[in-house]
Amino acid sequence: MELRYAANPVDAKNYTTERLRQDFLIEKVFVPGEITGVYSMYDRMVTIGVKPLDAALELPSFEALTKAEYFLERREMGIINVGGKGSVSVDGEVFSLENKDCLYVGKGKKEIVFSSADKNTPAEFFINSTPAHKEYPTAKAVKAEANPVELGAPATSNERTIFQYIHENGIKSCQLVMGFTELKSGSIWNTFPPHTHSRRMEVYFYFDLAEDQAVMHFMGEPTETRHLVMKNKQAVISPEWSIHSGAGTAAYTFIWAMGGENQAFTDMDPAGTDVLK
Repeated sequence: MELRYAANPVDAKNYTTERLRQDFLIEKVFVPGEITGVYSMYDRMVTIGVKPLDAALELPSFEALTKAEYFLERREMGIINVGGKGSVSVDGEVFSLENKDCLYVGKGKKEIVFSSADKNTPAEFFINSTPAHKEYPTAKAVKAEANPVELGAPATSNERTIFQYIHENGIKSCQLVMGFTELKSGSIWNTFPPHTHSRRMEVYFYFDLAEDQAVMHFMGEPTETRHLVMKNKQAVISPEWSIHSGAGTAAYTFIWAMGGENQAFTDMDPAGTDVLK
């Protein structure tokens, strides 16, 4: 588990590309046969990648950072599988997850074990975890059960569908909000025009992107924008003061996860093209 500190936006204005990538980019989310993670001081969001091969992998407590007997002692987490078929055992109850299926696991669950159905096409479990004050039941949802929101248009190259899994009117959680967005063929922009939301931080995870393609992820204050060149299956931490938008060299999908003061998906501060610099 790697620790990332929060950055002052005044200081971030002076960051080099190397420093921006060091502080905000999670370059290698999945390591075959391992569990890896990043603990961010932004709302104490933890981002984890799990890629089991032959052997099942049990989620450790990461005690050095969490000071917890088990990882979900004071936390909740959302899981979306972006690989082959796999399963998650939650205190002995097994949940099978196909590609893009979601599983929410609430506070108090002690033993979380991840497995792949086939090591040649392993599951890849992308996880985000936030602090939790009460227990909500474990809940699974498939893509057909997500709440779809259609946004954008072909004329502005941002036609996309948002699939909401963990949210106010979906799977219940303490503070975690999570789902994914699919761009339509021919569209390259996500979350444009962009926005900030000072009451929540966010993590983006880009996938379904060809290995020879890239996403230009835009971040920074609306009047001090910067960019990160991102590849398939990489994640980026987005501070509450930063916009989070991207343009790809081809269509892609991305998972978004938020944690903070509220779960209101529409609670955002727009940053239109008249403001951006």
